[in-house]
Amino acid sequence: MSSFTNKVVIVTGAANGIGKGIAYEYVKNGAYVVAADLDEEAGARLEAAIKQMGGKGEFVKTDVRSEADIISLMQKVQQNFGRVDILINNAGKGLFKSLYEVTVEEWEDIIHTNLRSVFLCSREAAKFMRENSEGGSIINIASTRAVMSEPNSEGYAATKGGITALTHALAASLSEDKITVNCISPGWIHTGDYSQLTPLDHEQHFSRRVGKPSDIARACLYLSAKENNFVTGINLVVDGGMTRKMMYEE
Repeated sequence: MSSFTNKVVIVTGAANGIGKGIAYEYVKNGAYVVAADLDEEAGARLEAAIKQMGGKGEFVKTDVRSEADIISLMQKVQQNFGRVDILINNAGKGLFKSLYEVTVEEWEDIIHTNLRSVFLCSREAAKFMRENSEGGSIINIASTRAVMSEPNSEGYAATKGGITALTHALAASLSEDKITVNCISPGWIHTGDYSQLTPLDHEQHFSRRVGKPSDIARACLYLSAKENNFVTGINLVVDGGMTRKMMYEE
């Protein structure tokens, strides 16, 4: 029996991409997954796919920019299952635009979507996790862009850097409640047709391959396994070695 059997796992931004891969991995390991997302069509497809594979899960439409939506989500999970065991804060969006053109509204939107949501979801989930005898686990999805950049990425970089700092602050605050808090910084994770990647795409990584959503999902399993509760407050970089590669031109 998996250590995740019958655990209640909430994954935000679960309808597509990395979030969908994370949701599937927990389902495969016997957990009940609550997939929270704003995309109703993709969320419904995910719920149907989980049931088709014999898994346990449901979709809950949630706008992580809304405090009311987040509170409602956590209360609904608690009422339906009596517990919240694991929270994966994965919801996020990009903003790649010249800083001379970014509006205040766009800036606030990415801050609310990517960063404020992590704080609010963690706060509300922790209220129920602390009632568990074994506590709980929170995992935040950051990015290697928290420590390296290209032009016109200020909003995205600021939110992902904020997530890494927020992670160790939450780990400190929630330690008395037996809640571990960690983050994962993915590198290049391809969510489309993997066969369309070129040999050069793969070979530029130390790992000699581009990442897949399943790579991030397995990292989530490690960090949220109860036997690994000695690991808290860390930023686990999963990037095929790219942030350790010398990039100078010869």
